[in-house]
Amino acid sequence: MAIKVGNPVPNVSLQTQAGETVSLKNLLGQKIVVLYFYPKDDTPGCTKEACGFRDSYTVFQEAGAEVIGVSSDTPTSHQQFANKYQLPFTLLSDAANRARKAFGVPSTLGLLPGRVTYVIDTDGVVRHIFNSQMNFQGHIDESLKIVQSLANQT
Repeated sequence: MAIKVGNPVPNVSLQTQAGETVSLKNLLGQKIVVLYFYPKDDTPGCTKEACGFRDSYTVFQEAGAEVIGVSSDTPTSHQQFANKYQLPFTLLSDAANRARKAFGVPSTLGLLPGRVTYVIDTDGVVRHIFNSQMNFQGHIDESLKIVQSLANQT
């Protein structure tokens, strides 16, 4: 069952690109979280999306948000991807697709892992979902608009 706006975030534990295990619930509370699921490290679309988040990262942070990327790639692959493109945010390895399943992230054409971004407030509630396989910049623009709106409510 897919997570919808207004639902609490499922608690899953995943490894970072540094090999540390983190629980999604432990990332919540202090900042708004922009959690984006993407298909694969170092592919054209995923690189464009990651670099878009990188280029706007300071603006997200100034608005009180943390960006976190999730794919099924290994922590080693994430580390190489982050280093190659100087990504300042955490990438989580969802090798068993536990988080993808817990969130109900759909696949495209039944084959390609979906590209979905969730904006999660400090209470751990999903406030916005953006689902588009090809509109890479839309993930950044939509998320930032919602983050700034949430930040203005506090």
